[in-house]
Amino acid sequence: MMCGIAEGARRRRAVDVVSSQMDSEPQPLAEPSAGPPFGAGPRMGREDNQAVPYGTAHTEGRSTDRPTHTPRGARSGDHPSRPGALPPAPGRRFRVPGRARGSAAGPAVAAGLLVLVSWQVAVDGPLLGLDRLVRHDVGSARHDLHSALLDRLGHALADLGSSVPAIPVLLVAGGLAAWRSRRAGAARWWLPMPVAALTSGLIPLLVVPAKAAFARPGPLGDPLLPGQWGWYPSGHTATATLSYGVAVLLLARTAGVHVARVLRAVAVLLAVGVGAGLVWSDFHWLLDVVASWCLAALVLWSLARWLPRPGGGGRTQASGSSASGSSLR
Repeated sequence: MMCGIAEGARRRRAVDVVSSQMDSEPQPLAEPSAGPPFGAGPRMGREDNQAVPYGTAHTEGRSTDRPTHTPRGARSGDHPSRPGALPPAPGRRFRVPGRARGSAAGPAVAAGLLVLVSWQVAVDGPLLGLDRLVRHDVGSARHDLHSALLDRLGHALADLGSSVPAIPVLLVAGGLAAWRSRRAGAARWWLPMPVAALTSGLIPLLVVPAKAAFARPGPLGDPLLPGQWGWYPSGHTATATLSYGVAVLLLARTAGVHVARVLRAVAVLLAVGVGAGLVWSDFHWLLDVVASWCLAALVLWSLARWLPRPGGGGRTQASGSSASGSSLR
């Protein structure tokens, strides 16, 4: 009997030694179980098809209240504009749109297209076949529809590119932008007025010499009379795009983000509508309109980069506006 008691005591001491070693030494990973661990919530999917456990069992004892396998998009760093874990991963999400606005890819494409079209017009190249094709298709559609309403609409849209009303809209917008800038306490509140006036004088300086140099006949094919300007580029399209574009560029700097977006959309629709009205009414070739769009885009891009940005360096921004959405980039 004494031997049995001694043998039981030795076995208990051996079990205690093994238990202490298991507590002090790292243990191998346990075999994965079919169900979630005790205390864990439902397993939610991630974009990489890996399950993410949630629940108190995976947040207990941590310095934050997020689970151990929080998806990267749901992690909160020390700065709201930096994604990633704690500390945040490198990179800022809000710097990309600013780089896109300052990119020269758009103006480079516009300049290249303008040079290409001008070269084809000068040498009567094969690209002008696009003009004849579009004119034929538009003429067929106009003949088949035979709609007086569409014809009047085309003439009305084309008239929006005349000096009246485009230039008065530009000048009024310059005065209104200056008044709003003065109320906001901007340092150079008067700047929109000379910009609007110079733009109104810049339009004929850009279009008239080009018309005289290329001397392209219009869609009707009538020969040019002595001293008559040609049809390339389209003066109405350039007047509309630059007048309404610069007006929106000046007004958007003193308006809120949403208002600025609406103004830009209106300017784009007006420019496109004037070009479509000219082509529909057989007043201009398509490439005449495209060349004026490219020319106006280069001027607007240059002017947007030259104008001082509101909201910094003594330039006060209007109440409720945002510097990120107030410049036409």
